[in-house]
Amino acid sequence: MTQIPESEMSNGSQLRTRLSIRVSAHGYIAAIFVGTFFSALSIYLDADLLGYFLFAASWIAMPFLALTDKIVFNGKRLYRSGLLPKAWAYLTRSRNWLKLKDVEQVETQAFPTLKRGGKVFYKYKTSIRGKGVDFTFSSGGAEYRNMVRTLLPLISENVLDNRSLEVRDYIPEPKQTRIKASLSNIPPADVLENSFRQIQLRKKAVMKTEVVARGADGAEQADSLRLLANELRLSGSHLQALETFRRAALLKPADAWLLFEFARCLQSFAGSEGNNKLERKAVAMMRLAELRAGNDGDLLARLGESYFQQGEWRRAGIAFRKAVEVVGEQFRSVRGLAEIALRDGKIAHVIHNFSIASRLAETPALRRWSNGEVEYFSRLNDDDEYMDMEIGRVNLLDALDRWKRTALRLAFIGFPVIAIGLVYEDAVIANSGWTLSGASLVLWMLIMLGRRVFAPRISMNLLEED
Repeated sequence: MTQIPESEMSNGSQLRTRLSIRVSAHGYIAAIFVGTFFSALSIYLDADLLGYFLFAASWIAMPFLALTDKIVFNGKRLYRSGLLPKAWAYLTRSRNWLKLKDVEQVETQAFPTLKRGGKVFYKYKTSIRGKGVDFTFSSGGAEYRNMVRTLLPLISENVLDNRSLEVRDYIPEPKQTRIKASLSNIPPADVLENSFRQIQLRKKAVMKTEVVARGADGAEQADSLRLLANELRLSGSHLQALETFRRAALLKPADAWLLFEFARCLQSFAGSEGNNKLERKAVAMMRLAELRAGNDGDLLARLGESYFQQGEWRRAGIAFRKAVEVVGEQFRSVRGLAEIALRDGKIAHVIHNFSIASRLAETPALRRWSNGEVEYFSRLNDDDEYMDMEIGRVNLLDALDRWKRTALRLAFIGFPVIAIGLVYEDAVIANSGWTLSGASLVLWMLIMLGRRVFAPRISMNLLEED
């Protein structure tokens, strides 16, 4: 991370920070793979010059482009620094930058990549969207931690989903988290292997007794343990996180936020273990947090989002409505009600709730996004022709996804056929393999291009222009 001199301070009051993180290399790896195949095909067809050119482009140009393609944050906006995204933006007359004030959605997904020694290694992927621009970057080192710690606090909380808020607040420094766990006498995972069997929800009377007995010192210690537990959870040390949450809950058993985060941790552990019983315990603990949430509308809305992610649609609707009842209409809870109504197919309720969300939006970007949703679903509700077009587009995207997988599978089937033909010097077999793989890869590339074309919603002005 490099600091920009004071002469470049934004509005003379805040030091601007320049951060960068490499974009995912999946697209470049795919390009190298396809380029190498067609290079080999060209050489097989005696078009040596074309084959050498494709090979050089694949193994020299593409790695260079991948290494220089980064997402950069200069203190005010995000932009792509790579040559290819710049060229694409120029050719399509689009833009490859986004101001923070224009961010409409931030979503973070967690993908388990490896499980070893009682720990799950996660890759976090954060997507930032606004004005038709999408920036996605993944975890894998200090660059990601620096980016989310600097960038996400500058964005409205209502733009961030549950996991993005957790990453913003608790993304750990692995070494420091291990030291803190050791200083707090949290046993290693192998010692705690069976401890989750003892996780139980305690009775209210016992909880109240403990609250009185622990006092202020216990509350401060509980807050410290809660922070450590969340860091351990995000680092994938679920067993240690559960033990730390358990200790914090003994000190502050009536803390609704603590119970909510405890339940989120238990949910993550249940998912990694494939244990339905633990998933039910996680839902039960969330319901306990819901009971103790009182008039905390923010917590109720966050609970509603967690229920929604778990497929507990009825409980999600109850939590969102309760949030509206206790603190009045807020953006997050009303947006949640709109998503529940959309799942139930109640378009009129969707429009109504997004209209309220637009009125409650605290930033112009959220207001613009909410108004866009109102216009889109209103058009779907009023215009049967537009609805048919959108349904056709969605169905086409689903079909393209299926065809993409089939095309890639056929391409891989052709590779051993090519190898057999070359080994046995049988031109018929080799040519069949080359034809199958080549045609399949061309089809795969066309499908990928088609997905980019049809992924955006159909413009609502299209029918009016016709």
